[in-house]
Amino acid sequence: MTVKFLGHACFLITSSDGVRIMTDPYEPGGFGGQIGYGTITDEADVVLVSHDHADHNYVQGVPGSPTVVRGPQQAVGITFEATNSFHDDTGGSQRGSNVVFALEVDGIRVCHLGDLGHALTEEQVSSIGSVDVLLVPVGGTFTIDAKGADQVIGQLQPAVIIPMHYKTARVGLPIAAVDGFLAGKDNVERLDSSSVELSVEDLTPPQRIIVLPPAN
Repeated sequence: MTVKFLGHACFLITSSDGVRIMTDPYEPGGFGGQIGYGTITDEADVVLVSHDHADHNYVQGVPGSPTVVRGPQQAVGITFEATNSFHDDTGGSQRGSNVVFALEVDGIRVCHLGDLGHALTEEQVSSIGSVDVLLVPVGGTFTIDAKGADQVIGQLQPAVIIPMHYKTARVGLPIAAVDGFLAGKDNVERLDSSSVELSVEDLTPPQRIIVLPPAN
């Protein structure tokens, strides 16, 4: 399985047999130019949308004719599990709802938290189930921050953590950079490539944090 970070909360997950799953495609130039990532050029077979904000739901900008998944669904031979959550810590009163997706690719359980804004309940942890690779927002303001991410990581106990939704040179939103989340942590790998290949053999302890530079 290959995981490619396109930018913000958008990843392209490609299985060994070529099935392509994209998460939360952003609108280039969205929010008055605060989303400065470039046009998405990667094609996808399936696009997951955690919620309907322009930096997460720009499916019309994804090349090809992908199946759009917004909740629990089966497509391209994969079961996409969905756990309802909120975009804030006040039951959705500020920013609405959010869907946490879990899926298995090449024997690896991947979880994309979308714009999760709170710690998980026991019911949500049970619904999500086991997690091997966690794609977790860390920038705060609109999502959980570094401390909140640590709490959710403790709840889900993934083998591999890939941070997302943080400040970069291409993001003008008032969110934090990834450095605060990484501070004091061991087994941090900052890759030069926007893509990483993962196999079941990569899921052994110790827990790893992989930081991918955005491709776009």
